[in-house]
Amino acid sequence: MKSDRLLLLTAFVISGCSLCYELIISAVSSYISGDTVWQYSITIGLYMAAMGLGSYLSKFCKHNLYDWFVGIELAIGVIGGISAVSVFLANLYLVSYQVVMYLFIIFIGCLVGMEIPILTRVMELDRQDLRHTLSSIFAFDYLGGLFGAVAFPLLLLPHLGYMATAFLCGLFNVMAAGIVVITHRHQLKHSRAIKILTIIIATLLTVGTATSESISKYIENGLYRDTIVFSKQSEYQKVVVTRHKDDIRLFIDGNLQFSSIDEYRYHEGLVHIPMAQVKDAHNILILGGGDGLAARELLKYGDVHITLVDLDTVMTDISKTNPLISNLNQNSLSDNRVTIINDDAFKYLETNTKLYDFIIVDLPDPNNATLGKLYTNIFYRLCYGALSESGVLVVQSTSPYYAPKVFWSINKTLASEGFNVYPYHIQVPTFGEWGFNMATKHPLSEIKSVTAVPTKYVTPQIMDSLFAFGGDEQTTDIEVNTITKPVINEYYIDAVRKWR
Repeated sequence: MKSDRLLLLTAFVISGCSLCYELIISAVSSYISGDTVWQYSITIGLYMAAMGLGSYLSKFCKHNLYDWFVGIELAIGVIGGISAVSVFLANLYLVSYQVVMYLFIIFIGCLVGMEIPILTRVMELDRQDLRHTLSSIFAFDYLGGLFGAVAFPLLLLPHLGYMATAFLCGLFNVMAAGIVVITHRHQLKHSRAIKILTIIIATLLTVGTATSESISKYIENGLYRDTIVFSKQSEYQKVVVTRHKDDIRLFIDGNLQFSSIDEYRYHEGLVHIPMAQVKDAHNILILGGGDGLAARELLKYGDVHITLVDLDTVMTDISKTNPLISNLNQNSLSDNRVTIINDDAFKYLETNTKLYDFIIVDLPDPNNATLGKLYTNIFYRLCYGALSESGVLVVQSTSPYYAPKVFWSINKTLASEGFNVYPYHIQVPTFGEWGFNMATKHPLSEIKSVTAVPTKYVTPQIMDSLFAFGGDEQTTDIEVNTITKPVINEYYIDAVRKWR
């Protein structure tokens, strides 16, 4: 029957949109807190429990099943549609945004849990074949979930962002309700009222979708202190550039990557100290560093060829074309000595056959499982294989003061793969005390000072102090970070919780 096929289509839409809401809330909360594993785990757990509660509550819906089904669908459209903007606003204006997040998860899960049992009973009103009804509904439900899981990361989030995706999914839910309103209007007890309500909600969600960019800008202006001059959600991350007078700042997923006022301190320490330990560094690999600032420092040496591997084309593109960033990196990414490869650093090293004289690992902090993989023993084993016998590796290693367990876990993990490791740190006013781990295949007889190129901060007079650590910057209670036991993510989250 045609009406049955349309009802099954609503099951497909319901499942796909519901999964998207779950992913949106998890992603937004991870964006805010940085604790990806916990946020996705609590979202899934609460959502499943709420679905069970909703399934139980559905037994009390005894009459007017079509009205109940449409009403629930409209409610999910509204709550799911405003979920992203509500969680962001809660983070701006409430002490604890988690309460709002948990309420949204519970309400959406409970309503979704009610849908399928009621839809099953609705379809049973027209036929007495429970076996066929259940198999059809669950087949479309699972397929819809798969579609939502694929569409969210590949299509919706990169092109629309969190706000528009939530509003659009809410609109799809309302459209599914509209299908039932049109095809089963005679079975609806309150047909006129439901039609009007459906039109109103659909209109509001359409307006929300159309104005989502303005809403996003309003929220971002609240999240960031300075004026936002660039904002784009890529397939992998949210890239934001802000400006206050002469201070240009880059944020990735809400985390500060640099301030133009003092980034030279960080990049001088990252590049020139290990570079001074290499006799002849011509073939150089940068893993990360899509802002082009490390490449800028390397190009001061003249006879170098740099391979820069950064996952995100959005990041490397704005660093080449956005005047604020390209002026800061002195157009380093347009230099013919720099080859840009947009690829995952781990995958690149797995297939790499070249040897490099100098490898820079300039990746974001390990605040989620995906990034944590790039701080594991296996990753450093791949780096070891790509490094020449006399070469030097350097890894940005977060702060030895604010996150000592993270810093020394990186140090210990490098050592576990046969590296001789030389930790050092630099004071960067924007970040505070920041650390690096320099590693070689053979012990260094001495740590040479930076003299080959002019520097603003790193001078021979301060070299010894950079390799000395205070007692509150050291810890011994740490483990090697491995693929199967990624302790570094928990170390990082613990540090964030402590200093918040």
